[in-house]
Amino acid sequence: MPLMKFANVLLEHNARAVNYPSLYCRSTQPVVFLPDSDAWELHGEGEYDFSTYFNALSINKLNTYTNAQKYYLHLELKGASCEVVQTTSDRFSSSPIVLDATKRTVEKSDSFTALDIELTTNKDTILVGFIIRTTGPVQIKNSYYSVSTDQPLKEIELVLATTTFKKEKYITSNIDLVKSEILDSADPIADHFNMHVIDNGRTLDSSALENEHIHIHPNQNVGGAGGFTYGMILAKEQKPKATHVLLMDDDVAVSPESIKRTYNLLRIVNKDYSEAMISGAMLNYGIADQQWEDTGYMTPLGSFSPAKQPLYLSRFEDIVYNETFRIPKNIRDTNARYAAWWYCCIPISTIEENGLPLPYFVRCDDAEYGVRCNKPFMTMNSICIWHESFHVRYNAAVERYQTTRNTLIAKFTTGFGANSDFMYELKNNVRLELKKYGYKNASLVLDAFEDFMKGPDFYSEIGIAEKTFMEANKKKEAMVPFSELEKQAREMGIEGFSIDDIDRQLIAGDKPRSISQRLIDFITDNKQRILTGDGSGFAVIPVHGWEYPAGAIRGKKYLIVIDWYNRMGCIRTKDAEKYAKLLKRYKADVKQYKKCEKELAEAYSNSRPTVTSDEFWKRYLGI
Repeated sequence: MPLMKFANVLLEHNARAVNYPSLYCRSTQPVVFLPDSDAWELHGEGEYDFSTYFNALSINKLNTYTNAQKYYLHLELKGASCEVVQTTSDRFSSSPIVLDATKRTVEKSDSFTALDIELTTNKDTILVGFIIRTTGPVQIKNSYYSVSTDQPLKEIELVLATTTFKKEKYITSNIDLVKSEILDSADPIADHFNMHVIDNGRTLDSSALENEHIHIHPNQNVGGAGGFTYGMILAKEQKPKATHVLLMDDDVAVSPESIKRTYNLLRIVNKDYSEAMISGAMLNYGIADQQWEDTGYMTPLGSFSPAKQPLYLSRFEDIVYNETFRIPKNIRDTNARYAAWWYCCIPISTIEENGLPLPYFVRCDDAEYGVRCNKPFMTMNSICIWHESFHVRYNAAVERYQTTRNTLIAKFTTGFGANSDFMYELKNNVRLELKKYGYKNASLVLDAFEDFMKGPDFYSEIGIAEKTFMEANKKKEAMVPFSELEKQAREMGIEGFSIDDIDRQLIAGDKPRSISQRLIDFITDNKQRILTGDGSGFAVIPVHGWEYPAGAIRGKKYLIVIDWYNRMGCIRTKDAEKYAKLLKRYKADVKQYKKCEKELAEAYSNSRPTVTSDEFWKRYLGI
């Protein structure tokens, strides 16, 4: 049976590993990198548990996805005498189960000693790991898990495609990691890997970054959707032709080991998952052990949502839960699950079968494509990226314009979100913004709705995706630094506002309302219709459009919107006339939509073969 190295025992020397070491090893002593010997030192007498997010082997997932038959651990150790013992877990494990019968002793040595162990598993095994108990300092290097299979290893040509727009710091760092940890490694992936960087900002120095496996492609600004599509086309047409393309955002941190394990997983995947996409989890860039999303889905009310709740991956019970989580029936039945393109590996055969993405610029391209292709997803502990969390980068032009327009286009073009009520989401977003005096942002929702009703020829016109997004960015309310915000408040005669009196608790707070107050607010939208009034005073609220601090804002004349993370804010003023004008516009738009809904559905559906074709996209991209 073929034997393949599947996962290196991973220890990293970067800020993330220093601040969150229990993603790699839980220990009673430090673990220190020794650059001169390319080894790591378990720094003194103690216990070092490698049953962690990156270093526990995902037996349950491997048994599900692959032809794996048996599992092995290879260690190379030197230094003080030590014991090595295997750990395991079942579905209810809150800490590793130590298998004392597997204990192996390594004598003190001044040279590295190799230790090979066949791992003990059964049908209930979820994870396996190992613990090293030392009597003094011990060095470890060249250690890994391997897998035997009952089928020949598959021939895989993997392309990493990433799109960047003036984010040189992130992309050059990831290119350097690919060069040093993948292309210069002894792992088989090195000879079967190419990286295509689509440079939408035309700011990268290709002469300094390119080599025979890394390619920089200067491009017009066609957004993430256009850039990733360019990467798909390159993957299909390169020599040798790729078997899979891994789409990855530019503004992420990644461990090269995640990419290696992705490649290795593809080499041993079984028949049931041969057409599956591999979805990398999104971990929080600022809180590196916090998992935000591990595949998502479209809710019945038309919003994006993670398929599972946030987890903390330094906790053993959470990494077990992460591997055993079953997608709930209500999500499975809607056929609305997707893998985000911060890290998503797609078979080229799937692209050839289902066509290319829609020309969106940004937002919903990945969700629509995942649902359209309707393939299984593979997820696994250790296959991930780190990305800034959503609340850090809220953008009304994306959330109010792009999301509204693109979800409707997707539903009408390919049947995306068939069980999601995007018209409810549109109505709810307009009303949320109006209640919070966010008149500019409400107007963006209606701009999106009206652009959608212009039909497929409008949104797919070359250059229009960038133009409409830039216009939305200009129209959204302008956020200013805190110092300017205080100045604006003084000039507007707002008394009692000082940033020195504001904190996160106040920003996130709300006030209770009586039943009669709730009824009045519902009928009048905070006295902007029927019983109108100017209001008085101010309230401080968070920037995120989905928040609705109803008690805090009722009766106020001014709302001071705070983006505390970026130290920015703006001031909204209650205006019943603007409210009435936008509400009238909304009603007129809905009336127009009902008149042309059938015609729009036919036009968008008929456009699908064109806008997802190679010919359209090559013309669109200027290839």
